[in-house]
Amino acid sequence: MQAEPFGRTRAGEAVTAHTLARGAVRVEILDYGGIVRRIEVPDRGGRRANIVLGARYLAGYEASDAHFGALVGRYANRIAGGRFSLDGRDHRLPVNEGRNTMHGGPEGFDRRVWRVERAEAHRLTLAYRSPDGEQGFPGNLDVTVTYSLDADDTLAIDYAAATDQPTILNLTNHSYFNLAGEGAGDVLGHRVAIAADSILETDAEQIPTGTILSVAETPFDFRRPTILGARIREAHPQLALAHGYDHTYVVGGDGTLRAVAEAVDPSSGRRLGVATTQPGLQLYTANMLDGTVTGTGGGLYRAGDGVCFEAQGFPDAPNHPNFPSTVLRPDETFRATTTYRFTVDP
Repeated sequence: MQAEPFGRTRAGEAVTAHTLARGAVRVEILDYGGIVRRIEVPDRGGRRANIVLGARYLAGYEASDAHFGALVGRYANRIAGGRFSLDGRDHRLPVNEGRNTMHGGPEGFDRRVWRVERAEAHRLTLAYRSPDGEQGFPGNLDVTVTYSLDADDTLAIDYAAATDQPTILNLTNHSYFNLAGEGAGDVLGHRVAIAADSILETDAEQIPTGTILSVAETPFDFRRPTILGARIREAHPQLALAHGYDHTYVVGGDGTLRAVAEAVDPSSGRRLGVATTQPGLQLYTANMLDGTVTGTGGGLYRAGDGVCFEAQGFPDAPNHPNFPSTVLRPDETFRATTTYRFTVDP
């Protein structure tokens, strides 16, 4: 484990970059926002590259709403109208995307400096206490997130959380992948597979309508490996609303770890495999990147320069009784795991 200073926040808090290394993989993680800042892996010729997008300096993370590589909470994705009801009590949240709350609000988990609970050569555990009422959410919430590198070139992210009052919780990691290398251009030539038969339909504000749509005979069908950009410009109403892919795939629900997605960059041979215990997987093609963020390599990011596979609960689930519950109660412990395995095609 290497630990190096990474500057100070605008509030004066010291931030440290922690580097895990094992086998062919090196991962740099900030205790600010739990951000996965770099993942370095080789291509088929042994040439190493960083395959995730990020800001060059700490100030870039603080200034951006892109959530590069961050731990997102208390509630990932959107909550309609910034409100929900729990056990007969209404809760109001600060809104930060039109009239809706996005990724936990304007000061979510990605804006916090997390406590290093344990640091080892191949493992880093970060912890954070979210106080009762933070960003409008009820209950004191204690969260731990452990990043570990396994011997088979897999990065595992294990989440755990407990509360002293009934609350809602939806955690994810928001890494943007470009398997050709950060700054190499768009990812629309990546070949992607997603093990899902359906997605959540969304409205004009990208809030779930409650309807679950089949992917059959639509641009959302990745049940067989398909070039990511092959159908992204088709005249499908869901693509038009999101300006690309930004949709939740229904991938599970019983809490078992299962393979849900793969991505391959044909030029480098780098392959990513995603597995999760979570019921949803958000496919996002970085539609909102607009050339205002200077990346880790010094270039500017634009729409399509990365792809996210955000394993999570369903967006706006507290307002949809038919969705898998995201309620956490004091007698429960939330646990979830997502893994990213890195291999190379010959």
